[in-house]
Amino acid sequence: MSRAGGGPHTRVKTAKGRKVSSTRWLERQLNDPYVKRAKADGYRSRAAYKLIELDERFGLLKGVGAVVDLGIAPGGWSQVVRRRSPKAAIAGIDLLATDPLDGVAILQMDFMDDDAPARLREALGHDQADLVMSDMAANTVGHPQTDHLRTMGLVEAGLEFATQILRPGGAFVAKVLAGGADNHLVAELKRHFTTVKHAKPPASRKGSSEWYVVAQGFKGPAQA
Repeated sequence: MSRAGGGPHTRVKTAKGRKVSSTRWLERQLNDPYVKRAKADGYRSRAAYKLIELDERFGLLKGVGAVVDLGIAPGGWSQVVRRRSPKAAIAGIDLLATDPLDGVAILQMDFMDDDAPARLREALGHDQADLVMSDMAANTVGHPQTDHLRTMGLVEAGLEFATQILRPGGAFVAKVLAGGADNHLVAELKRHFTTVKHAKPPASRKGSSEWYVVAQGFKGPAQA
């Protein structure tokens, strides 16, 4: 059996000791065209194509000289920045260990740590950034409202950091969950940026609850 344009569909047998959910995940990975493309193109994750698609729509990486990657692991987004803007300085942070990337300063620590903003600025080597991008998401507990609130807390923390480090005209892109950013967050974004939009790039799985908020044209601390 084959799917239109997708080649033969690989089925995975349920191995002894493996959960059904794990088997489904493995089967989905084996048949995901973005996973296959990532391997062929040398990206560490399929998530790279989400940033590529957002960049093609919004021009996020055009002319950037300094970029901060919040939730960098495993590094796919920074790989995209490195390829599309090879001269840009990049600093990333994640609780998870991330294999080294040429030209990228990586911190393994909690972004919510009080020292994280200063450490990121030091790692970036620039007082200001052109783009702050966040693919962070809180560990889910299975309760939709709680998961949403926890992820929104990370987005709000990312926004606060962005307003401290972005140069005027800079941009902030962050992963949010179904329904997008809430009214309070949208109001804050509009206070600091000239345009605020929601987007679901094609690389986001259809069944996924993730969306991205894209805020461009940072007004600067004096004008906000």
